[in-house]
Amino acid sequence: MSQRGRFISLEGGEGAGKSTLFGSLRDYFQQRGVQLLQVREPGGTPLGEAIRSLVLDPAHAAISAESELLLMFASRAQLVREHIRPALEAGQWVLCDRYVDASYAYQGGGRGQPIERIAELERWACDGVMPDLTLLLDLPVSTGRARAAGRGVADRIETEADAFFERVRRVYRDRAQAEPQRFRVIDASLPADQVLQAAIAATAHLFEAS
Repeated sequence: MSQRGRFISLEGGEGAGKSTLFGSLRDYFQQRGVQLLQVREPGGTPLGEAIRSLVLDPAHAAISAESELLLMFASRAQLVREHIRPALEAGQWVLCDRYVDASYAYQGGGRGQPIERIAELERWACDGVMPDLTLLLDLPVSTGRARAAGRGVADRIETEADAFFERVRRVYRDRAQAEPQRFRVIDASLPADQVLQAAIAATAHLFEAS
């Protein structure tokens, strides 16, 4: 039986540089010969991508906080069962752009959904599949929003006020503090090459354990 693969998630607020780091880490892992599954949330499956289009469309401003939470977990449940768990069981590594911590930060911190409700959905949808390592790209909200402003038309979540994103950041940082064995917090205000080097250093123990 092959050894279980490694699961790495990238988290952070708007404009933190997740997409840039995702691409750089993908190249790094492939250079090391790692069999890598690359996925994103919401999305990663036909159902998930349809949910992503719905949830992020500014035309659907009336989506309730409860509906948003359930839609995020519907996408996640499908991704876990269709791709993440099978890949890990086959010995592949998984690199995921956002995972369950995003629901605690955005739907919990941002939207005010009860933590107990999110935790119950996590137990049901994720079914014990959690990252071995979560890289949290952290930077001030004002810096991230200034970066994100140059990316084009804002999606439904990006149009929220600064106070929303301050709550998101606070929950992310609280979760990182509560789970230091899983999280590595990276200063996302650093140049992209330094962010990448910090991320690579944070993954070293996963190779040692392989």
